[in-house]
Amino acid sequence: MKWNKLYEYPTSMRSLVNDERHYEVGSSKLPSVTTILAATQSDEKRASLEAWKNRVGGIEAERVKNTAATRGTAMHSYLEMHLNGQELLDLSDEGRAARGMAQKIIDEGLKDLEEIWGNEVVLYYPDLYAGQTDLIGIYQGRDSIIDFKQSNKPKRDDWIEDYYLQGAAYATAHDCIYNTNIEQIVILICTPDLFFQRFIINGQRFRDYKSMWLGKVDHYYWLKNNKSVT
Repeated sequence: MKWNKLYEYPTSMRSLVNDERHYEVGSSKLPSVTTILAATQSDEKRASLEAWKNRVGGIEAERVKNTAATRGTAMHSYLEMHLNGQELLDLSDEGRAARGMAQKIIDEGLKDLEEIWGNEVVLYYPDLYAGQTDLIGIYQGRDSIIDFKQSNKPKRDDWIEDYYLQGAAYATAHDCIYNTNIEQIVILICTPDLFFQRFIINGQRFRDYKSMWLGKVDHYYWLKNNKSVT
């Protein structure tokens, strides 16, 4: 894989607006992709999450969430520094686990990465939303949005709709600002016991998720406007 810095990506600061994550891009404060996904979550998904919390208990649910977040952050840091030709030393238990997971993604997932345009890239769609994707470049011959995920257990394709919607959001924003034609989303996942999975969508399914994402954006702003009226 090689670096090819084709585009100048913006810098951005994160901030909270009414307890929702936003990105400051220029003079705008734009809701994050994850903020929009959370606000437009289906009742079924909310109920499923609440049922899990009730089943394991609030304390255990918080512990699982925090452990996963710490491990995920460490794994992303290892991968970011690897792509930049650097190394990260973290001797904590979560750090060691994250290093193994990152290495699995490097060995199994990044071998098909041909060209890097940017990593940890902030992307935005003017006046609508912003977010940060892990990697942009050419993967298996296609211009791609690539995201890294840690998971406590293996995933099924129908469980990761939000991952696809995130990728669709980033692709739509990149195409808008840089006049590109992103062709696919690549999701690279590893569990703490080093089970690796790769999910790729392109073609009509990719286009369908882009349409679904724009529907989420419309829904989010409808909810915001309706709330302000009431």
